[in-house]
Amino acid sequence: MDVGQACPPAPTLSLDPDINLNSPNKGLGPAGGADPLTDVPVEGGAMGVSSINTLPPGLTEEEAEEIRSELVKVEEEISTLRQVLLAKEKHSAELKRKLGLSPLNELKQNLTKGWQDVQTSNAYLTASATLDEISRSEAYKKTQETLSVAGQKTTAALSTMGTALSRKLGDMRALPFSNSFRNSPTFKSFEDKVGNMKLG
Repeated sequence: MDVGQACPPAPTLSLDPDINLNSPNKGLGPAGGADPLTDVPVEGGAMGVSSINTLPPGLTEEEAEEIRSELVKVEEEISTLRQVLLAKEKHSAELKRKLGLSPLNELKQNLTKGWQDVQTSNAYLTASATLDEISRSEAYKKTQETLSVAGQKTTAALSTMGTALSRKLGDMRALPFSNSFRNSPTFKSFEDKVGNMKLG
């Protein structure tokens, strides 16, 4: 940008919370006029730059003043854009509320979309195909059969042991023990557990 070239004027916005974003005069102050805040002089320039007396080498006072002026305009534009963004976010939230969209619904939609993306990803499809191949392999089938047989044998062994213990307890009842031992809570509890193991 040439030193003699002027910057275009910065757009102005009102801080009015009832901005109509669809209006042709959106962002303008009362009756389409300038925003009263833009007429407030900036003390000391942008971020107090004029208080600095030393200039960078090769920069004249006029060039520095023009840069300061441009900096003030850019900062005003940034402020304006923040206000416009805030107004648009409020308007968006209001439209979503009218449509019945809540943050929870949006989260659900995002999670559903994310899960669909995962399911169609190459990594997921490759892993799924690998698991299918593993479940069809002979090693997997043999391991599954071995574990099934081992489980059946373990169940049969426990059942046999429970039957033998029940028989022994029955034999113990026939022995001349005192009735107090057979009727004790410890003996009955043990007898119940052995009976449950036999039934299981």
